[in-house]
Amino acid sequence: LTQTEHEIYAVTRNADTISKAKELSQHVSDDYKILKDCDVVFVSSPISKTLDVLDELEHIVSSKCLVLDCASVKEFVMKKERPYKFIGSHPMAGTEFTGYNNSFKELFVGAKWVLTPSKKISSDDIQTAKKIIKLTGANPIITNAKEHDIAVALISHMPLILSQALFNSVKDNDLALKLASSGFRDMTRLATSNLDMAEDMKKYNTQNIEAAFDNLAVSINEIKNTKDLKILTDIKNMRSNMYSNEGKNIL
Repeated sequence: LTQTEHEIYAVTRNADTISKAKELSQHVSDDYKILKDCDVVFVSSPISKTLDVLDELEHIVSSKCLVLDCASVKEFVMKKERPYKFIGSHPMAGTEFTGYNNSFKELFVGAKWVLTPSKKISSDDIQTAKKIIKLTGANPIITNAKEHDIAVALISHMPLILSQALFNSVKDNDLALKLASSGFRDMTRLATSNLDMAEDMKKYNTQNIEAAFDNLAVSINEIKNTKDLKILTDIKNMRSNMYSNEGKNIL
């Protein structure tokens, strides 16, 4: 966004990040007050810190400011009515690496970016959010917080835990680890994800994750016991079609 017509302000508690980020914008600080005149604010804190930051912004930004969080769980952030305009959001992009040093401008290109607007959000506010999100190369999708949390439990939170569990089940077999190649590497990539993020996902979306694993158990037994190749063929074809027009997908 620093390469667009927008004037970018940023807040971080990391002194090293402040120094490096000033190469892109001089308006980088460790003080939230720098955001007081901003029209739009994205809160990209860890899930467990998101509510604290949203509360802090109540004393900083104006009632006309449009604020979007970026947490991967949405119901818990939508419960409180805010004095500013608030849209829950979740950019469905990222890697197993964290921090400013691992950022790159193409990160959101082709990614889905979920929006869960609060009740007092106008169509103009939604259009503003969509316009900015599209500038990153992402594609905005509007839904509600409950449906979002059910969906991401299935396609993001459960896969992360599965990745950890798969590696844990193999780690004591030296030969298996020695033979492991691209398939095992790809399926366990998420096991190297930020641990705080992983724990926050489990804490804030517990019920939906448990339901997702119940659904997975049914599916595993169905596939393990089936002699009907059509079921497996349908899965193969559906998966192939799902990603046929996209590049490599990441968390």
